[in-house]
Amino acid sequence: MTILSRTLLVAAVLAAPITFAAHASARSGCTSSVPYVSGAGGYDTYRIPATVTTDRGTVLAFAEGRHNDAGDTGNIDVVLRRSTDGGCTWGPLSVVAAGDGDTRGNPAPVIDPRTGAIVLVTSYNSGAVTEGQIMRGEVTAEQSRRVFVQRSWDDGRTFTLPRDITGEVKLPSWRWYATGPGHAVALTRGAHAGRLVIPANHSAAPSAGSSDTGQEAKYYGGHDLYSDDGGETWRLGFVDSTYDGVDNANESSAAELPDGRLYFSSRDQLGTSAGNRLDTYSSDGGETLDRPYAVQHTLDDVSVVEGSVLQLPGTGGALLFSAPSVPNVRQGMAIWRSGDAGATFVKAIVLSPQRAGYSDLVRVGTDTVGVLYETGVTGTYDTIEFRRVGVAELSGG
Repeated sequence: MTILSRTLLVAAVLAAPITFAAHASARSGCTSSVPYVSGAGGYDTYRIPATVTTDRGTVLAFAEGRHNDAGDTGNIDVVLRRSTDGGCTWGPLSVVAAGDGDTRGNPAPVIDPRTGAIVLVTSYNSGAVTEGQIMRGEVTAEQSRRVFVQRSWDDGRTFTLPRDITGEVKLPSWRWYATGPGHAVALTRGAHAGRLVIPANHSAAPSAGSSDTGQEAKYYGGHDLYSDDGGETWRLGFVDSTYDGVDNANESSAAELPDGRLYFSSRDQLGTSAGNRLDTYSSDGGETLDRPYAVQHTLDDVSVVEGSVLQLPGTGGALLFSAPSVPNVRQGMAIWRSGDAGATFVKAIVLSPQRAGYSDLVRVGTDTVGVLYETGVTGTYDTIEFRRVGVAELSGG
């Protein structure tokens, strides 16, 4: 994108929400808003959205603010904007975790049901190294991927400093590590009620004597981490360690089903199996899996990209999934629904035919769902939009 075209885009998108918000209110609602515009606010690009609604009804929109370019490494901050009217208008941008030349990202926020605190888990690496270097083991432990936690006690206005929990949740043999991205899960029923579960992924070093040194993608796997004390201490939960290159569980999201099980949905990153989405279940709060990750063929029309899942409340509530709906290109953000706990999905709505990337789903009140997602006309990462959709529209009612 040229400097002129980006300048025009920033001016146009920033102007639009101001005009629209004058006619919208928390009472009347709105259709969409744009909390992040690449090139504005001191950042070249905004990526990797994550969103939650607090106990006070405030919608929090997290993202990565990438200072220099759209690349996945370098000087990257975790940033936040807050909305007190259901995602129609947004407060000023704040920096939650400053990169200071390094890379902080993959935000995975969750609301602690016991205290109402916002718990945010993020990933880190040195801004001087790349994902490929980390996966090949060419970096020091200090440069490699690490995991941090923060908390907010004032509805997202301020956060504690990032605290390193890598030693609690990363095995020594692992190289790459990514939390989420997207909202995490607080369990509300059963023996583990109150547990915070963060879906994540990793890569492992090839086994000793292996000839697969240059084939790092074969060693991707999913896992989760969890806390039973509101984010104070953490444990490593299940670990998908098949590493066979067939089903490569990567960026993951999770939802608690009405029967108390956890449903995990994962991007299949360079796996040789036919399909772009994997899923599995856990009946013990994320400590183990009921079965290995397997291809979810009713989502074969999804791009190879991060996606989000959200369970609507009630015994008959639908399980929702969001992602771009064109298999071979990031385009056409859509929402699918499942009425059988993730066994099958059907497409409920296509939000836009434009380019689209990462997304995160959130409940906004009792009858509305929000989708925070990357989109654009000239590029996939022009903006991060917040789209409001009625629950009745998603259920066919």
